[in-house]
Amino acid sequence: MDEMKNQDTPPETAAPEAPADTCLAALSPELQAACRAAGWTELTPAQAKSIPYILSGRDVMIQSRTGSGKTGAYILPIMQQIDLTRNVPQALVLVPTRELALQVSQEAQMLSQNSQLRTAVVYGGVGYNAQLEAFRSGAQLVVGTPGRILDHLLKNTLSLDHLKMLIFDEADRMLSMGFYPDMVKIRKFIPTGKILSSMFSATFPPQVVRLAEQFLRSPQLLSLSGNQVHIAEIDHVFYVVPGMRKDRSLVRIIEIENPASAIIFCNTKDTVHYLSIVLKRFGYDADELSSDLAQSAREKVMGRVRRRALRFLVATDVAARGIDIPDLSHVIQYEPPEDPEAYIHRAGRTGRMGSGGVAISVVAEMEKFKLQSIARHYNIQMQQRMLPSDEEVEKVVAERVTALLEAKLRGRDNLQLERMRRFVPLAKNLAQSDAGLALMVMLIDDYYQQSLHAPPEQPAPEPETERTPKPASEKSPKPQPGRKRSRSRTRSKNKKELPS
Repeated sequence: MDEMKNQDTPPETAAPEAPADTCLAALSPELQAACRAAGWTELTPAQAKSIPYILSGRDVMIQSRTGSGKTGAYILPIMQQIDLTRNVPQALVLVPTRELALQVSQEAQMLSQNSQLRTAVVYGGVGYNAQLEAFRSGAQLVVGTPGRILDHLLKNTLSLDHLKMLIFDEADRMLSMGFYPDMVKIRKFIPTGKILSSMFSATFPPQVVRLAEQFLRSPQLLSLSGNQVHIAEIDHVFYVVPGMRKDRSLVRIIEIENPASAIIFCNTKDTVHYLSIVLKRFGYDADELSSDLAQSAREKVMGRVRRRALRFLVATDVAARGIDIPDLSHVIQYEPPEDPEAYIHRAGRTGRMGSGGVAISVVAEMEKFKLQSIARHYNIQMQQRMLPSDEEVEKVVAERVTALLEAKLRGRDNLQLERMRRFVPLAKNLAQSDAGLALMVMLIDDYYQQSLHAPPEQPAPEPETERTPKPASEKSPKPQPGRKRSRSRTRSKNKKELPS
């Protein structure tokens, strides 16, 4: 991927960038009409810079922040490439969430309102009928989430044989949120001929850059936020939460943000202990690290950290000193630090080695002023996000668990499906009463916790033959010939070793 480094200027083989104030006039008459119908008098800088690259026929990885107009940056080229006389899917936009799928489809419909472009929006958690009808009506643009797209491909209700363009929106999330296995399966349905492909992402962590080669051909990395290509970047975010329910607010934030791994910083060891208990009770894989821990307990936690077998480490600044967790996706500051400089040390734990990262601060109303003072002192651009409501969390969790269950259902063979049918009457009966509904909710909750909040998989133990042999002095003594261990002593020892 050396060709992707330090490319702040367009290559000679790519289309030249058009100035933002004239690029609209350079579009085809049809696209100009579409922009006027949408109320656009000019393109955003991001659109002006990226559209010529996409129309030049080059695969590109485009770094673009939210709100930069990236959806229009690929919808307009899609509209120019699609043959409206052919009622077959010719462009596919893959997105990580149903909300983004709806947003993209709405913008596509707004831009194509004066044309014959047909769009199908496809995501899980809803029935198939509307999606099937959109395909039968001749949808030329398909926008959807990987799981449901794969469902249709496997059922032969969607064909990509005539595909011309493939777009990955929010590629960093697409290749790091558990979608990757589905993405690999979808790739098998992509025609082997030349497909124009693009990835849009706020940041491009190294793992995303590596995986991109599996889906794009010799891609050009293009920044849409100035001359600097932001391969690594830390987003600084804060939530203002009720002071008396800070722990419950953190749970909501975790569900929405869904960190792959995080250090959660507290100012005191008492808060560390309390918060780690709360997170464990909510089903998260969490452990604590403070000066109160015995050395054996500390070494046990550190062992999990080194093996990358712990999702959330709750710690004080002193206890976390010297700890380096590779590929840490988030740092969460449950309390603003007493020393402003500690904010920099905490936030710097993520975004290491070229990876992107997020530094989240959870503050009560009065703590907000202290955080803003730190931001001014270090010239940090902080973004405030609204604390998600219970309804928003329920919606996100429902979407995730539905996608997980649909993926599990896809893996079942005919015999397993036949076995499942025995429980259809029971499921219907359970749904009719509060007690029965509680049983179903319990099962779904258990499945969700085991699937998303279980500890990371442990590495397989080394084979016995590869282990370092013990010194002779440490080997177990051989039994003396002619002497037998009594059965009573053996039973006693075995009984002692049983777990309580």
